[in-house]
Amino acid sequence: MQAPQILLNPQPKLPRLQWFRWLQRLRCVPVTPVAPTPSGGPPNITAILEKAGHFITFIRLLKSTQTETLIRNQLKGSSNGITVFAASDNAFGNLSTGALNSYSDQQKVQLAKFHIISSVLSKSDFQTVTNPIATEAGTNIPMNVTESGNQLNITTGIVNTTVTGTIYTDNQLAVYQVDRVLLPLHFFSTPAPAPAPVLSKPKKAAPAPMGLSGDASLSLSSAVRVIQCELGVVSFGGFLVAGLVACLS
Repeated sequence: MQAPQILLNPQPKLPRLQWFRWLQRLRCVPVTPVAPTPSGGPPNITAILEKAGHFITFIRLLKSTQTETLIRNQLKGSSNGITVFAASDNAFGNLSTGALNSYSDQQKVQLAKFHIISSVLSKSDFQTVTNPIATEAGTNIPMNVTESGNQLNITTGIVNTTVTGTIYTDNQLAVYQVDRVLLPLHFFSTPAPAPAPVLSKPKKAAPAPMGLSGDASLSLSSAVRVIQCELGVVSFGGFLVAGLVACLS
């Protein structure tokens, strides 16, 4: 006797016409496109510079001075955007030996901020900007940027250079490469000497009484003394000699 066969997961058999209609329904089902995943935040200046590959020193400067955090917070909280002039490693290599390390912490902060403009600017926008341009370092540290023949020229009073490339640009952030470090003018200017203290004028002697010269005033004082002495003699007639000696002393 033959053992019965057990079928696992038996598939129902459909007539050919039903299979054909079922396949037609599948073809008519619309496919909903998948929405792109949002980036989750503003552009990351450090990641952009790291991808470019030759801004190690500039990245280190941004991090050590907390300027990287400043850029990130401004991109999150402001619609103005940011423009960054990123100095390449070759730019820092062209500084005199030990120059960067010789700057104080405050100067390093100013140096990093001097490479940042607190609004996003395309190259064509520089045709209409008003110079000097205010940077994050402050309005008292001037920088001039001019556009000429699709070339951006930058002047700080110490450094004259041009933008050599565009690293990144969108409606929030523009990053341009410069091959010289943008050094502020006041890093090299000699401060004005402090004003000398004002000396107080010597007090004038009390003026003599009206109508009397100096000698006359002295004579009057002597006369008063003699009168005082004579009065003493009159009062103390018994001590005439003593009174005269006291007046002469």
